[in-house]
Amino acid sequence: MYHFFVESSQVTPDFKTVEITGNDYNHIANVLRMQKGEQFSVSIRDDDEGKEIFYEIEDITDSSVIGHLCFIEKVGNELPSKIYLFQGLPKVDKMELIIQKAVELGAFQIVPMSTKRCVVKLDDKKAENKIKRWQAISEAAAKQSKRAIIPEVTMPMTMKQAVEFAKDMDVKIIPYENAKGIEETKRIIENIKPGQNIAVFIGPEGGFSEQEIDLCRENDIMPITLGKRILRTETAGFTIISWLMYHLEG
Repeated sequence: MYHFFVESSQVTPDFKTVEITGNDYNHIANVLRMQKGEQFSVSIRDDDEGKEIFYEIEDITDSSVIGHLCFIEKVGNELPSKIYLFQGLPKVDKMELIIQKAVELGAFQIVPMSTKRCVVKLDDKKAENKIKRWQAISEAAAKQSKRAIIPEVTMPMTMKQAVEFAKDMDVKIIPYENAKGIEETKRIIENIKPGQNIAVFIGPEGGFSEQEIDLCRENDIMPITLGKRILRTETAGFTIISWLMYHLEG
């Protein structure tokens, strides 16, 4: 079943009717070619309860799709902890893949990060254009994976800004090739409790510098290992979020 995000103004106060307009209207009417009687579901942006509301198409006009309420579920699709992915800016289009998969796996927010070894450098104008594209990818991934929210992709931060942003989070981890063995990593993951905010720092292709690792250690960001193999930047974040998803939903 197809899933969409709507503003609260598109739904009547009793949830009995929804009006789909804009790009989603075009997708339903002209791309999917859905017909009266077919069903779809929606989540309301900024709905903290995470409701999934199911509608049946009642009418398709020249500019909107009108849905009539079938039923409402509190699906609980979100992880019980908020995972913030601090991602060192990678080359070319890897960031798009990282955002897509991080959203599918349950990340709450993605923070692009400019570090010492980043090849990609974004000025404010380029960053704004990139963020629009990345946020659209986040929304598409949230629709596909039936998330209750659309994870935000923030404006890029420096390493120092990112460390400051994460200072009050409950758990802060950073993969590092010289970290202790996998048993220590298992211990850290297993001690994470539902409801805690989790910061995950991932370096770019060249990894983090020694100075950046020292900065993290000084701010209680715990180095962990991802095993005996060296993972690409686009694989490292997926690995940690997958571990966290398995642990938190278990």
